[in-house]
Amino acid sequence: MTACCSWNDVFQYETDKIIRIQSKTYGTIKWFFHVVLFSYIGFALVSDKRYQRKEPVISSVHSKIKGIAEVKKEIMENGQKKVVQSVFDMADYTFPLQGNSFFMMTNFLKTEGQEQGLCPEYPTRRTLCSSDRGCKKGWLGPLSKGIQTGRCVDYKEKQKTCEVFAWCPVEAAEKAPADACLLSIMCRRNILPDLNSTCTFHKTRDPQCPIFRLGDIFQETGDNFSEVAIQGGIMGIEIYWDCNLDRWFHHCRPKYSFRRLDDKTAKESLYPGYNFRYAKYYKENNTEKRTLIKAYGIRFDILVFGTGGKFDIIQLIVYIGSTLSYFGLATVFIDMLINTYSSKYCKSHVYPWCKCCQPCAVNEYYYKKKYESIVEPTRTLKYVSFVDEPYIRMVNERLLGRSLQDVKGEKVLRPQLDFADLSWLPLSLHDPPLIPGQPEEIQLLNEEVHLKSRDCPDWCQCGNCLPSQLPENQRCLEELCCRKKLGACITTSELFRDLVLSRRALQFLVQYQEPLLVLDADSANSRLRHCAYRSYTTWRFGSQDLADFAILPSCCRWRIRREFPKSEGQYSGFKSPY
Repeated sequence: MTACCSWNDVFQYETDKIIRIQSKTYGTIKWFFHVVLFSYIGFALVSDKRYQRKEPVISSVHSKIKGIAEVKKEIMENGQKKVVQSVFDMADYTFPLQGNSFFMMTNFLKTEGQEQGLCPEYPTRRTLCSSDRGCKKGWLGPLSKGIQTGRCVDYKEKQKTCEVFAWCPVEAAEKAPADACLLSIMCRRNILPDLNSTCTFHKTRDPQCPIFRLGDIFQETGDNFSEVAIQGGIMGIEIYWDCNLDRWFHHCRPKYSFRRLDDKTAKESLYPGYNFRYAKYYKENNTEKRTLIKAYGIRFDILVFGTGGKFDIIQLIVYIGSTLSYFGLATVFIDMLINTYSSKYCKSHVYPWCKCCQPCAVNEYYYKKKYESIVEPTRTLKYVSFVDEPYIRMVNERLLGRSLQDVKGEKVLRPQLDFADLSWLPLSLHDPPLIPGQPEEIQLLNEEVHLKSRDCPDWCQCGNCLPSQLPENQRCLEELCCRKKLGACITTSELFRDLVLSRRALQFLVQYQEPLLVLDADSANSRLRHCAYRSYTTWRFGSQDLADFAILPSCCRWRIRREFPKSEGQYSGFKSPY
């Protein structure tokens, strides 16, 4: 982007230049990418509703558990087993929790008739004792049932434990009963308006019904209800709401799914399942007592997810704008193919006789048309062209320690001639008359070796160069010949006279830029001399970018100066445009 030097520079528009490659292969690749991307973008636009503005769901869930369970227990009475039958209703096995959760008791351990007093602790490794020395008065552990008094008393049969002040008798740390008290299937309903309360949820037949059977819930998660009911567990009920609020396709119904949330590996877990304790207090003979119950059960966590979306033109524009960049993938992929299979890659990886090198030649053509290698313009950058070499040399002035003639530099391919712009050629060029019966010949530069004169510098190879007039520390830039090896000077060729020294051609080029230019003799020579410099660099270097940094050979420079001399003063020499 050019710097803003005036208001006219502000009101301008810049765009990229496109190179169109007529190729069936690359055209097919481009349209393949475009069709695939367009299909994906269209599918995502419709299926994911990318044209909508979406908001998260804010939920409030009301849940209930209903049903009656029959409980049978075997007890020992007078040395005989006796089955005790009881009924559990909703008040017995349901416990309200905070938030979107509820607990349903499936098993329990009951310790009846507890009252505060002194009694032996339940036997553990820390509470077993043989004398009072094994007990510490006032000691209280994290798993203790009470505060130790320092005495060792009988617990049961031959076992002795430390006496504690607690709710007596203390709870026995027994395992949960293998047969869970609640084994019958019950129903749980997620209350929603305008729904049939007699239905039962089924994943395929009735997925919208909010009434679930516990067996179906555990079947969805791959668990067995009878096994989970022993130790308890945590079950997640997921309700996903995907609401489309557009008028033309209004839809807002929940989808249900289930997930086990607690650790299934009960044998490896330190605290398997899910349980908690609660007590029922009462008075007997003016003594406060309680019944301690350790309840095992299943806690249900209701997790609500979802979004509500409605058409929004801003969201649609943002989505389309963000996906347009995907179509650039075709350009990136094709450019990668052109870069990878360029001529440099083929020459280093493919044998010359290999047929696969043919597409590389085509890509090389595309590569040259698409890419142009340039070097950062600096004051120290110089270009040199020898008439007996097919390439141009690029040198750095900072690396010059001797004359420019002896510096190797970096080889640069000479730009190809563009026949579309030959306006700088002299108008005096026309075909000479052909002599009948004589074959047509192309005049070549005379390559006969000429002996160098004594006044000719050592670095000169053509015999027409002159010593530099610049100070000694600046002479290296003018110590350059038109040839790298001994031979005829380029100034002796007819092309040099017609393209560089033709006064009529140079006057045409000067007046072509300024038709009404009027100059005196000295000013005219100065304009024609500099125009001749430009004509030579354009002829020998081909590119205008290279010509700005080109160094003229001494022989050519002095030949032009003799043709268009300066009346007085010293010539300034080469000046970098940067």
